[in-house]
Amino acid sequence: MMLTVVAFIVALGLLIAVHEYGHYRVAVACGVKVLRFSVGFGKALFTWKARKPRPGQDTEFVIGAFPLGGFVKMLDEREGPVDPSERHRAFNTQPLRSRVAIVAAGPLANLLLAVLLYAIVNWTGVQEPQPVLGSPVAGSIAAEAGLRGGERVDGAALEGDEIEPVRSFEELRWLLTRAALDGRDLRMTLAREGSGGRREVLLPLSNLNTRDADAQLLRKVGIVAPWSPPVLGEVMAGGAAERAGLRKGDLVLRVAQQPVGDAQQLRDLIRTQVKAGRGLPSTWEVERQGQRLQLQVTPDVVTAEGVPAPFGRIAAYVGAPPAMVTVRLGPVDGLWKGVEKTWEVSALTLRMMGRMIVGQASVKNLSGPLTIADYAGKSASLGLTQYLLFLALISVSLGVLNLLPLPVLDGGHLMYYLWEAVTGRSISDAWMERLQRGGVAVLLVMMSIALFNDVARFFG
Repeated sequence: MMLTVVAFIVALGLLIAVHEYGHYRVAVACGVKVLRFSVGFGKALFTWKARKPRPGQDTEFVIGAFPLGGFVKMLDEREGPVDPSERHRAFNTQPLRSRVAIVAAGPLANLLLAVLLYAIVNWTGVQEPQPVLGSPVAGSIAAEAGLRGGERVDGAALEGDEIEPVRSFEELRWLLTRAALDGRDLRMTLAREGSGGRREVLLPLSNLNTRDADAQLLRKVGIVAPWSPPVLGEVMAGGAAERAGLRKGDLVLRVAQQPVGDAQQLRDLIRTQVKAGRGLPSTWEVERQGQRLQLQVTPDVVTAEGVPAPFGRIAAYVGAPPAMVTVRLGPVDGLWKGVEKTWEVSALTLRMMGRMIVGQASVKNLSGPLTIADYAGKSASLGLTQYLLFLALISVSLGVLNLLPLPVLDGGHLMYYLWEAVTGRSISDAWMERLQRGGVAVLLVMMSIALFNDVARFFG
């Protein structure tokens, strides 16, 4: 719990500070006087000023009690009296290009941070599963395409793009998710281990009707996990596996006379050992310390959110760790891949938002602070690399969200400036007030939906 809280606060503090620093730094560069730089709202916990401020700058830096936002307060005639001698340093008197640069700098700072974080991960290297496919889910798109499990993915691309090398299963998972959510087919070049052969397979993901970017998405595709042997790991006390006499290290050979090829196939067999809400007993053949044993196993029946029907579970870890590969890139390639990943995540985020607006995607995809905090804790528990990837993802989301043309966000102000650039005059105060009220209403609806989704996920 403490790790989750600390990871969440560090994430919010860093991302908000970077966002506001973007506004601050460009405002100072444009000659605007910055009165206050605040990370967080509410009561000031810490306040200080620079020992040697820039000429004409005496900015007060503040850390507030509630780290759910921040602001940069600039000298502005619309917010209070301005000394005539300093009028040229007020925000509202700046040329249009300067105001656009100052407002856009916050979201762009978040996007640049994401590029840097992705690049750091690429430079330092990350251990990821090799791109060897586990057995496809029965009846899925992958199964119907002829995949059987054990194939190594050498390259892949969305239909219409050039095939590029696939270095890890996580890269393949990202491509599958993008293709499924975009409604585009995916081409893969495969090599079966030890055979030396190679073939190309087309996954018709454009036929996949999906509204949610959830755990069931990849099950519909059929490629859920990398290949790993059907070996049992930790066996939980009191579960179906312990009651049946299964032990850690058992290699499962058959379930109900059906050969088991890998851990994913075993998981699917366990899940489907259910009928009329009850677990179905079956005979398992396992190899233990060189001896073959036959055991009667009856899975427990459980339900989960987002899963339409009850499924079986044996309360044991299924599958040995998959073969891993270190993915590491050089300085230029690592930075360029960081730019590409930031662009891809930004574009996917915008497309998902657009699909939610027109009803082609579920609003269940919106997440609030509880979900973000949960993922912050989980990623931090997995190590620095996973936490950096989490920070990069949230930084992209924050940057994209703030560029939306909602009047209360940075994108809304950019929308006003676009109007000013086209018409030659600024928007009227009356229209400004109406748009601000509308923007607040839309933002409150989005926040309410996100909080409702959080409550449903954790307490539903």
